[in-house]
Amino acid sequence: MTEKDFDPKTIKALAIDLDGTLLYPDKTISERSLRILRLCMEKGIRIIIATGRAVGSAEKYRKLIGASGPHVYYNGACVVDMDAKKVIFSRYVDPEPILFCTRLARQYGIYFQAFFPSADNDIFTGKQQGLGEILMTEKMTEEAEFYTRSAGIKIMVGDLEERLTKASAIIKGMFVTSEENHEKLRIPLLEHFGESLYVVQTTPVFLEVLASGVSKGTGLIHALEYLDIKPEQTIAFGDEENDLPMLEIAGFSAAPANAKESVQKAAMFQIPPDTEDGVAVFLEKHFSE
Repeated sequence: MTEKDFDPKTIKALAIDLDGTLLYPDKTISERSLRILRLCMEKGIRIIIATGRAVGSAEKYRKLIGASGPHVYYNGACVVDMDAKKVIFSRYVDPEPILFCTRLARQYGIYFQAFFPSADNDIFTGKQQGLGEILMTEKMTEEAEFYTRSAGIKIMVGDLEERLTKASAIIKGMFVTSEENHEKLRIPLLEHFGESLYVVQTTPVFLEVLASGVSKGTGLIHALEYLDIKPEQTIAFGDEENDLPMLEIAGFSAAPANAKESVQKAAMFQIPPDTEDGVAVFLEKHFSE
């Protein structure tokens, strides 16, 4: 598909990243964005949140928008219809590489955390905002406090190695460290585990470790199949490395001016930055009438 093929009347779904794309830097959504997203939904267009966040961390945004149906969480490790209380797709990573990450983090003095699925992952309770996931680290640090503020998730402190020996699978692992450290973490991971892992940068300070075959692109495919919508009827919006697979799957794609250079180059449309409601500007231009 090319820009010349774009016809707003054919669009049935918007796949939208949260952090760095739809959200302001302070993690809020503007009233302007909410208005146009709700207008799009009134026109029958489905809003698919596609995020690296946990289900519980993204739930407040889903409710604020009023978006029903499937959404992509954990960079595609989970696709969940929260209203229907249904996990549409999930693929988790083996404990061995996450144990390797834990030891690597200790070696370099870098913060690391892991998300464990609950024993009854497919069961939703009234009190639960997500899937009952457990986020664990070995020590509360400035990075842990930063993540808690950013994601709004409580972190359990404990012996990661011990927990990993009892786990059958992990949703994902995450390093929180400066971008300059990412490459020295990637290299030994890829040397030891190769294509069995998906190692991806999701923000300038987050480097995540997931199962091979997981990405926002594969997550989006599952969400669209569930809705019986074709990729060419979809626009994807994203700003980071982890958004690239989603931008490639969608028939049309847009990246804000604050996006990583590689993402801007990959996107069909360039829109204003997150601080200037870039997603809303684009949608108002094409879908407000």
